[in-house]
Amino acid sequence: MAATAPQLGLRERKKLKTRVAIRRATHRLIAEQGYEATTVEQIAEAADVSPSTVFRYFPTKEDIVLSDEYDPVLVAELRARPADEDPLDSLRTVLTRSLATFVAEEREEFVQRTKLLAEVPAVRARMTETMATTSDLLARALADRLGRAHDDLNVRVFTAAVLGALREVLLYWAGRGHVDDVVGLADGALRRMGQGWRP
Repeated sequence: MAATAPQLGLRERKKLKTRVAIRRATHRLIAEQGYEATTVEQIAEAADVSPSTVFRYFPTKEDIVLSDEYDPVLVAELRARPADEDPLDSLRTVLTRSLATFVAEEREEFVQRTKLLAEVPAVRARMTETMATTSDLLARALADRLGRAHDDLNVRVFTAAVLGALREVLLYWAGRGHVDDVVGLADGALRRMGQGWRP
């Protein structure tokens, strides 16, 4: 994944370091005392920044929980897929690779994130919005590969459906106590999408 990530300048690296510090402090506090009990003031203190800095980087507490730096990597990987590859295979490969990286490198944070996604309505609602942003970015990249307009409805619906399937996999995984192979679940679900629905 790192090979296709955009290179960052010094200022961007400093911003990323601050974002990561805030996010890690948030996950640590939530693990210790729960989501509702964790305040922005506590997060700021734990991350050694001011509350205004937290809000500058993350408008809401839900954004801290759900944010990551994967969107640019996903777009870059999708654009790098073979031009003649089936669009579903391209998206499936890019998404499951990203998921595998997240699970391997940040499993504890990812488990907590999906647990909150399943249990906290505000997090789930915000997830819908953040996934819409990701869907738009991926749909644009896919439209370029297919020679379609960025607002092509078929491309938008297709991309949103794939991400919707991934969301349901994450909710299922969290609901079963994170015991399954989430990458395998996602890969299987997206492969079945290409075969059409069967009971």
